[in-house]
Amino acid sequence: MFEELAQAEAAVAACADAPAWALTEPDLVAALDAAHRLESRLAAVRLTLVRELDGRGTAVAQGASSTAVWLRDRLRLTVPAARRLVDLAGALDTGAPGVRAALASGAISVEQARVIGATVGTVHAAAGAEAADKAVGVLVEWAGQFEPTLLRRLGTRILDHVAPDVADAAAEAALRAQETRASRDRHVTVSEQPDGRLRLTGVLNPETAALLRAAIDPLTTPTGLDDTRAPRQRRHDALADVCRLALRTGELPENGGDPTQVVVTTSYDGLTQQLSSGALDIGQQISAETVRGLACDAAILPAVLNGTGQVLDVGRQRRLITGPLRRALVLRDRGCAFPGCDRPPRWCDGHHIRHWADGGPTSLDNAVLLCGHHHRHVHRSDWGVRLGGDGHPEFIPPAWLDPEQIPRRNHYHRRT
Repeated sequence: MFEELAQAEAAVAACADAPAWALTEPDLVAALDAAHRLESRLAAVRLTLVRELDGRGTAVAQGASSTAVWLRDRLRLTVPAARRLVDLAGALDTGAPGVRAALASGAISVEQARVIGATVGTVHAAAGAEAADKAVGVLVEWAGQFEPTLLRRLGTRILDHVAPDVADAAAEAALRAQETRASRDRHVTVSEQPDGRLRLTGVLNPETAALLRAAIDPLTTPTGLDDTRAPRQRRHDALADVCRLALRTGELPENGGDPTQVVVTTSYDGLTQQLSSGALDIGQQISAETVRGLACDAAILPAVLNGTGQVLDVGRQRRLITGPLRRALVLRDRGCAFPGCDRPPRWCDGHHIRHWADGGPTSLDNAVLLCGHHHRHVHRSDWGVRLGGDGHPEFIPPAWLDPEQIPRRNHYHRRT
C-alpha cells in the first residue's frame, strides 16, 4: 500500500505542476470530476488507516490521550475535525461497509458518507440490519443527485422507502426526541460589553423561533430607498421595536414595584440646551442626542437633587402623547408619516415637531407619528418636519438629497 500511495502522490504532484490553462473546457470539467473522485478514494484509504491505528491503540501507546489528539498533532488538524475522522472511520467499518465501498469507488464524497452513515445508523436502530442495507443502496443512489444538506433532509424519510411499516412510529419517536433536545438546549445568554452594549447569543426552540420570526420579520424589510441599513442592523432595530411595543402595552409584570420601563437621568438644562449626556438606570452613559430622542415619547419626572445627587423631591409625570391625543394622531397619520414607510400605528412613537424641551406644546398641531427607525432618523439627520396647509405632516429633505428641498409626504396611509 505504501508504494502505491507513493506512486499516486508522485502522479498528483505532476498534475499539480501541469498547466490547467492548456486544457479545453470539456477537459477541464472532466479533470475536475476525476480530481473529486480521487479525493473521495483517498479519503476512504485514510479512513481505513485511521480505523486500523485506532483499533491497535497506537495513539495511546505513543503517549497520546486518544486517537483524535494524536491525529491533531500528526496531521495538524483541530481536535473536533480529528474526532469526526475517527468517528466516521468507525461507523463505516462496523455499521456501513456499503458506504465505505461507495466512498472508495469515488461515487460519494466524505460529507455525503458522513450523512449516509448517520442515517443508516438510525435506520438500523429503528428497523434492523436488512432495512439498513436497503437504506445504503437508496442513499448512495440519491447521493449521485443531491448535496449533503439536501441528502440529510431526504434521509429523514428514508424509512418510508425501506421499512414503511415502522416509518410513522419512528418519525414520531424522532420528533419527540428532537423536541426533548430543543427544550433541553434552549438558552439565551446576555453578556454586557465594556462600552455598555450587550452581546446576545443563544439557541431558541422551534416554537420560540417561530414567534421571534413572526414578530420581527415584518419589521426587517427596508423602509425606503434611503434605508441603507444592513440586514443584521434591520433585525437589531426590529427587535428594539418589538421591545418598545411590549413596554407600551402595559401588560408586562412589574419590576421592583414599578411598571417595566427604561429610566434615563439627565439635567433639565442639559436636556433643553442639548448639551448634557444622560445615564441609564443600568449605569451606562448615553449622548445628549440619544437622551433627546428617548425623551420625545417618554414620561418626564422632574426631580430636585442636592449637591451630592440625593433626591429631595420628585414631580408628577407630564407631556406624554397618550390617550385621546394619540388616538387623534393615529386617525390623522394612520401610521408612520415618513415618506415611503408602511409601518402601522402600533409600531410608532409620538414625535414632537418642535421638541418639548424647546418649548414645543404637546398638541395635535405639534405631533407626528414615526416608527422607531424614522424617529431616530429624524433626530439624527437634517430632515425637517412640518404640517402642511391641510394639517397633514410633510417632510423637507436635506439639501444634499434634494437641492430644491421639495416637501414629501407618505402615501401609504392615504384614505382611498
